[in-house]
This record gives sequence, structure tokens and C-alpha cells, in this order.
Amino acid sequence: MNRIVERYRSFVRLKASSYFLVGGEGEDLFQEGLIGLVKAVRDYRPDREASFRSFVELCVTRQIITAIKTAARNKHTPLNTYISFSQTRAGANSDQEMSLADVLAGDPVNDPVTQAISAEELGSLIECLGSVLSELEAQVLTLYLEGRSYEEIAELLDCTPKTVDNALQRVKRKVGSHLEGREVIDLSSR
Repeated sequence: MNRIVERYRSFVRLKASSYFLVGGEGEDLFQEGLIGLVKAVRDYRPDREASFRSFVELCVTRQIITAIKTAARNKHTPLNTYISFSQTRAGANSDQEMSLADVLAGDPVNDPVTQAISAEELGSLIECLGSVLSELEAQVLTLYLEGRSYEEIAELLDCTPKTVDNALQRVKRKVGSHLEGREVIDLSSR
């Protein structure tokens, strides 16, 4: 293998010098060419009607071109140009400069005000549902919230799937009316 590499080294260097790799050096393409040479040695089959030299040329050229195309794809650009959330612009955490994670807004679900308003809204909705839903509507809603299908609910309540659908439509209208009657705060816009 060493003799083959020494014999074709100048050929690989010459082949690599005729190409350009954006953001890379000439040595990078030379290394890719050597990888192509190793693949040629590994994959060459004398029973095919190609000479070893022509097979080496093909493998080296393809390896170099593949490396150029891969580099030009910019597939890894987002990873290579990312901005750390936990580091300051200077690169080290300091008490004087805030990191991006410190500047970004926190999760609104963890906000105590949001939690209090959500709990109040939920309590109001449960109270409303308890007073305005019929027994059938309440049963259908409970089973539906458990993840059961219309058919399963209909079988359990001894009614038709259409009855289940109608009950759920009435529940939706009643919940919608309840929410319209209250001044609901849109927490997602905060």
C-alpha cells in the first residue's frame, strides 16, 4: 500500500491542484484525493476491463468532486455559525454582560400571573359546565376527554354515534358562549 501511495502521490497532487475548495486549502483536496486512492485500491477488480491507473483516476476525481460539492451544500452552516445562548458576546460568562438566555423571555406557563389566570379561567369553565350541561352532555364530554371514539361512547351510553356528535356540538356551543361572555385574556400574546 505504501508503494502504491508513493507511486500515485504526485498524480493525486496534480489532480487536486486543478480544483478549488471554497473555505478550504489545497491540502484538503489532496487529502480527499488520497482517500479516493485508498478506495481505488480497496475496490479495484482486475476482472473488469479497466486498467488500475484509469480506475485510480476515476476514484480520485470523484472523491475530490464529492468533497467540493459537500462543502458547497452549506449543510452544516447553521451549526458552524450558531450563537450560544449561555455564553456572552465576549465568550465567557461575566456578571456585567447578560447572555442571550438571560435576555430571552421565559416560558409563559411558568409565569405566576399566567398560572393564576389560567387556574381562574379553568375554575370558571368547570363551574359553567357543571351548571349548563345536561347529564348526557356531561357523560359524553367525560368519555370524549378520556380519548374514546364516538362509536365507543355510543356503545357505553347505549345511543347512536350521531347522538354523541350532536351532544359534543352542543357542548362546544355552550363553552363558546361561556368564553364569549367572559373577557378571556389571550395568554399567548403576552
